[in-house]
Amino acid sequence: MSKLTPTPGQTVGPFYGYALPYAKDRELLAPGSPGSIRLQGTVYDGAGHPIPDAILEIWQADADGKVPHRTGSLVRDGYTFTGFGRSAVGNTGDFTFTTVNPGPTEEGAAPFIAVAVFARGLMNRLFTRVYLPEDEEALAKDPLLSALAPDRRRTLIARRDADGGLTWDIRLQGDGETVFLDFSDAEGASK
Repeated sequence: MSKLTPTPGQTVGPFYGYALPYAKDRELLAPGSPGSIRLQGTVYDGAGHPIPDAILEIWQADADGKVPHRTGSLVRDGYTFTGFGRSAVGNTGDFTFTTVNPGPTEEGAAPFIAVAVFARGLMNRLFTRVYLPEDEEALAKDPLLSALAPDRRRTLIARRDADGGLTWDIRLQGDGETVFLDFSDAEGASK
């Protein structure tokens, strides 16, 4: 039997930018809705330069801490909160979402938004979280955050803006690299 040479892997971008964005993809609820906030930031490469063609996806609980199980993420009606959004990064590396402050999913838990990053040069998407900055006690007890050194922990906590929104930057490598999560087990199989 002859031995076959594997085909080289493909990166996850930037070709996806033409097919994945959809109308109102970054609006988990309509801008200006009661309780709406803006989550914004910039995606940087290892040299500290903005990445102009990444895509981010977020999943989150609603303001009461309930994880939504509703359809409608791909056809926004302006009223249904599905907890999912997608934002293409602009030419300056900036992204923005209109969403709500997620509530804690259980008593005393630190509220967070789950994030997936797709960008050129990545063989697979990257997973991370962004935490709300206010509840320091819950942040200190969070299993993920408490397992990290303080300088690494800071990469997952957003800054609260004067208008009530959140600013959080993603650094793919280098100084201040964002903490990314690995969801594979010891044998390398994905969970």
